[in-house]
Amino acid sequence: MNEVQSDAITLVLKRDHDGASGSIVLPAAASGGRLTTDQTSAQLPAQDAFRGAIRLANDLKLAVVVCDPEGVWKSEWGDLYQPIE
Repeated sequence: MNEVQSDAITLVLKRDHDGASGSIVLPAAASGGRLTTDQTSAQLPAQDAFRGAIRLANDLKLAVVVCDPEGVWKSEWGDLYQPIE
C-alpha cells in the first residue's frame, strides 16, 4: 500500500539516517467526527510507531494499513498481508 486510506489508520514506515522510523496518519474521515483535519504524528522509531498505531486502532476500532515501500516491517510484528492487484 503506498497511499493513506481514508477509512483506516495508516502506519508509514521508512528508512532514514538513524535507522528506521514511522509516522501514524489518522484521517479526519475515520475519526467519527472527532477531527476536522487529518492528523499525522511526528516521526518515531519504527517499533514505537507500530505500537502507537495498534494502540490507536484498538481505541478507535479501526483497521491499520501499512505503507512500507522500503521493507522496514519486522517479522516479529506479525504477518504483513499484501493487497491483491
